[in-house]
Amino acid sequence: QVQLVESGGGSVRPGESLTLTCQTSEFYSDSEPMEWYRQAPGNQRELIATISGGHAETYADSVKDRFRLSRDNRRKTITLQMNNLKPEDTALYLCHAKYFSYWGQGTQVTVSS
Repeated sequence: QVQLVESGGGSVRPGESLTLTCQTSEFYSDSEPMEWYRQAPGNQRELIATISGGHAETYADSVKDRFRLSRDNRRKTITLQMNNLKPEDTALYLCHAKYFSYWGQGTQVTVSS
């Protein structure tokens, strides 16, 4: 049973923006911390953003001030707004439900000129 589905990835040029969405399912509650990770080929999976049940956000230094995480409890979605994308942002982006430890399949983001 699929619990998390990511969408919104694609290929863009440096400086452009993308919005990723994580659609959750029946397990979702507004108190569940939700996270976005990314993994580039040959690299370890990196935690880049977390949003708590109280909507508190934390970001990795690599994306701080460029990425913004939000949640819509009615729609059970988590959105990652990514601005001023850089080639080093190229990776597979994955949504993660922290307490349930559910993972989505990921959505690919490629930033290249």
